[in-house]
Amino acid sequence: MTKIEVKNLNNAKVKDINISDSIWMTEANADAMKKMIRLQLAATRQGTHKTKTRSEVSGGGRKPWKQKGTGRARQGSIRSPQWRGGGISGGVQPRDYTFKINKKERVLAIKSALSDKIAQNAVVVFETLSLENSKTKEFKLFLETNKLDGKVLFVTMSDDANLYLASRNLGYVYVIPANEINVYDVVNADVVVFDEAAINYIEEVLLDA
Repeated sequence: MTKIEVKNLNNAKVKDINISDSIWMTEANADAMKKMIRLQLAATRQGTHKTKTRSEVSGGGRKPWKQKGTGRARQGSIRSPQWRGGGISGGVQPRDYTFKINKKERVLAIKSALSDKIAQNAVVVFETLSLENSKTKEFKLFLETNKLDGKVLFVTMSDDANLYLASRNLGYVYVIPANEINVYDVVNADVVVFDEAAINYIEEVLLDA
């Protein structure tokens, strides 16, 4: 078991807690993380792109001119791809970009992402993330006081409205509930901030996985 420091909102140490080495100290698997990130990004694609084939464009009900004797190339329909306004040959069609990843790979990917952040000393744990108010100005002061620089991801178990309201106008701060933690958000952040309850929840879920 490894110990990690727990602080209060004033950046003062409260205590140390033990975290599971099997979750937070695993060897990062870059392939698993890359595959999971690809899946997450693929899932955001609508896949509604569409081009019309020659059977879907309008016009072209008859042969434009007779087969022989005109001196021009033979043509069967103005819907053919070589005609302006004709159908598209081999164009894009609606599709689902998602693919399957087995459960072991998913678990390995999130463990790798968390372990990588621990190795970078980019994980901060607070006793609670319940703010007194929703003022963005005071929230920015909180970030400065706790030296939370760059892109900051907050992972919390408490449904604290003040945290969401205070941070929503800051493009470099993102808040998610603990049950929605994912590889892309963890990897994309410079610092990942947890409340103690979120740490306990994540360990409970991943140890049973």
